[in-house]
Amino acid sequence: MMKLDKTELSLIGVAIAVAVVAQFSPNWLVFTLTLAISTALVVMGVVMLMRAGLVSFGQGLFYCLGGYAVGLGGRFLGITDALLLIGLGVVVTVAVAMLLGLLVTRYREIFFAMLSLAFSMILYGILVKSHGLGSTDGFGVKDWTLLWIDPKGGEGSTTALMLAIALGLAAALFLNRYFRSSIGLACEAIRENEVRVEYMGISRQQVLYINYVLAAAIGSVGGSMAALAAGHVDPTMAYWTISGEFVFIAILGGTGHVAAPFIAALIFTMVRTYAVELAPNAWQMILGIVLLLIILFLPKGIWSLFTRKKRAAS
Repeated sequence: MMKLDKTELSLIGVAIAVAVVAQFSPNWLVFTLTLAISTALVVMGVVMLMRAGLVSFGQGLFYCLGGYAVGLGGRFLGITDALLLIGLGVVVTVAVAMLLGLLVTRYREIFFAMLSLAFSMILYGILVKSHGLGSTDGFGVKDWTLLWIDPKGGEGSTTALMLAIALGLAAALFLNRYFRSSIGLACEAIRENEVRVEYMGISRQQVLYINYVLAAAIGSVGGSMAALAAGHVDPTMAYWTISGEFVFIAILGGTGHVAAPFIAALIFTMVRTYAVELAPNAWQMILGIVLLLIILFLPKGIWSLFTRKKRAAS
């Protein structure tokens, strides 16, 4: 049986604390937390690619695939269990990522970024033209269940958050081990010097391909969770601005820790929520100013605050 390290114990403790606090929180906060965790899951995929030296402006592709798989699974296949719907999203997304990965992982820098963006926008164009799927309006997600639980009314929001916390914790624990595995370390080595990695006998193409597919799978879980929580999907899930938000949040949090995407996603979501409430016609400007200040004073991401404290203490 594997021993849990301090990071993993901390992650479990925080997850339990959030789950307990959620029981006494208003529905709007529960819903906001669920969306923040869903976003963080997609951002974790972006961070995986960034640690390998790749920046994806098309992660919305997998976010959208996961969301639409949930919607279509309930609408046409009659699947109601949330775990089965999420599993369906992962299977569909992994199949697509395995095909696209053969091409996109051959490219680097701006070429990888633009190619990933192109595929995401292709999906957006297809969905916009699909009148049977609601075109630009999208369509609603059918009522879902979780194993033997059939959430009703306010319980639905809480159940969705509990599921999001469980999925987020599982993904964080997995990535904590993955980043320290041979493949995870090889990704960092590829970012620094691809040629030397090849001389060591490691196939950079194979490592990047595996990393790309895993990042897509985690991104699809975030999209599936967002669809279950919101009860609706639409083509904007694949639009370039959504993918840009994921990259922005990844930069905001930094790549130094698996918890960074969750902290950054929560800050981003909360700032945007209050900005819209305070200034409906100028919320983008408020959001931009706040996030710009964070980037100016924390160029290595929000997680650098914690690393500074550790250095100061030592």
